[in-house]
Amino acid sequence: REDLVESGGGSVQPGGSLRLSCISYAPPIFTNCMGWFRQAPGKGREGVASVKRDGKSDYIGDVKGRFTISRDNARNSLELRMDLLNSEDTAVYYCAAGRGLPSQLCGGGYCCRLSTSDYTYWGQGTQVTVSS
Repeated sequence: REDLVESGGGSVQPGGSLRLSCISYAPPIFTNCMGWFRQAPGKGREGVASVKRDGKSDYIGDVKGRFTISRDNARNSLELRMDLLNSEDTAVYYCAAGRGLPSQLCGGGYCCRLSTSDYTYWGQGTQVTVSS
């Protein structure tokens, strides 16, 4: 069994919407931060959105206002709602979980950055294709 199990994704036309879901079986301490990353063909993996256990979220610039990340701690689940999709959003999307970066600068004593090095557990990836 995978520690993070993703579902959703698929193909959609520009301007459309998709929802990604992820169920976590990772140890709770490693789910302080949960996030979505993506990797387009020929490019590195980039952070898209993250959410702390208290619900505080962060996004990369070009998805702000279009994507919404949310988590349900009781269900150990994570979602990413993606609206107004465009061709630049085409990529394999990965669910990720980690302890976070210890820091007194962020609430709860840790920060959730959009950095792959901060995440320990990864899903298998799900394809999102935006094309007319």
